[in-house]
Amino acid sequence: MDTNVGTLDRTVRIIAGLALVVLALGLVPGFQSAWGWIGLVPLATGLAGNCPAYSMLGIDTCRA
Repeated sequence: MDTNVGTLDRTVRIIAGLALVVLALGLVPGFQSAWGWIGLVPLATGLAGNCPAYSMLGIDTCRA
């Protein structure tokens, strides 16, 4: 599995994913929502460094 997600892209994905999961857990009063669990997708792709959608579209944000 090749890495196709660059450093900045990974950082943004991890931060956004964590933020959404925190909202899903209800750790922020008034913002609990099941939709926050969608944050697991950017979190997983950021941690893995590979995005299947990028692979299908031929996108690569890594520097050579």
